[in-house]
Amino acid sequence: MSVLAIHGVMGHGRRFGPLAAAAFPDRHVLAPDLRGHGGSTWDPPWDAATHIADLLAALDRAGADVADVVGHSFGGFLATHLAAVAPDRIRRVVLLDPAIGLAPDRIGDEAELTRRDDGWPTFDAALAARLADRPPQAIEAVRADVKQHLVEGDDGRFRLRFSRPAVIVGWSEMARSPVSLRHFPGELLLVIARTGGYVTPALRGSLADDLGERFTERTLEAGHMVYWDAFAETATVAGAFVSGSEPPLLAPRAADEVLDSMLGVADEANRAELSGSTDPR
Repeated sequence: MSVLAIHGVMGHGRRFGPLAAAAFPDRHVLAPDLRGHGGSTWDPPWDAATHIADLLAALDRAGADVADVVGHSFGGFLATHLAAVAPDRIRRVVLLDPAIGLAPDRIGDEAELTRRDDGWPTFDAALAARLADRPPQAIEAVRADVKQHLVEGDDGRFRLRFSRPAVIVGWSEMARSPVSLRHFPGELLLVIARTGGYVTPALRGSLADDLGERFTERTLEAGHMVYWDAFAETATVAGAFVSGSEPPLLAPRAADEVLDSMLGVADEANRAELSGSTDPR
C-alpha cells in the first residue's frame, strides 16, 4: 500500500525523502509538490478543494486505490479533508504538527508576513536565515532543503520556490474549523511538536470526539519542523503507526496549557517580526 506525504505551505515534496526512507522503507511513497509550490503548476485556484482534487488525481495516476497519508502543517489540514472527502480511500492518517483552526489574528499575521517576503539578496543570507533558531540536529536537513528549494530570480534575489498568493490562500484555509471525521472509518495519529505553536486544544478535542478509540496522540520534543528537529523520533512513531503497531511514548503528553502557551509565543514572534520590518527584505 502506498503512503501519500503532504507538505505544508512554502514546502515541497522532496522534504519527505529522508523520512520516507527511515519510516516507510518497504512502501511506495508519493510526495507531490502541492499546486503553487515547487515543480507543480502554479495556476489557481489554490483552495483546499482543488488541492484535494489534485491529491486524489495523484493517487489515481499511481494506481493507489487505498493509501495511508502523512501530512505536515497545512499538509495535515489537507490530510483531514482528504479523509473526510474520500474515507474509502484512506486507511491511516498521521498528522505532523498540523495547522488547523488557527486564530484569525494569527492567520492575518502569517499572511502579511508572506506578502512582504521577497527573499534574500544572496544564497548565504538565505541559508543563514533558514538556519536561525534550528537545533544542531536539524542543520544538515536545512542545508539540503535550501539547496533543493532555493532559486535565483531574474532580479538576482534568492527565493524559495512557491507562489506567495498560493501560500496566502493556504493560510486562509488554516483558519477553518476542523473538518468532521465522524464518518472516516480509519485510524489517526496526531503528532504534536511540544514547542511548535500550531496545534490547538480545540483540534485535539475535535479529533478525540470524532474518532474515539481510533485516535492516538503522541508528543515529541521538537519545534514545528518536527521531522527535522526530531527526525528519529518522528520516523519511529510514524513508521510504527502506519505499520499497524502502537507508536511508542517518547515524551510526556503536552497539556492544553502548554499548547496555549506555545500558540501565544508564536503570536508574539509574528507581531515582533511585523513591527520590525515594514518593507520587503
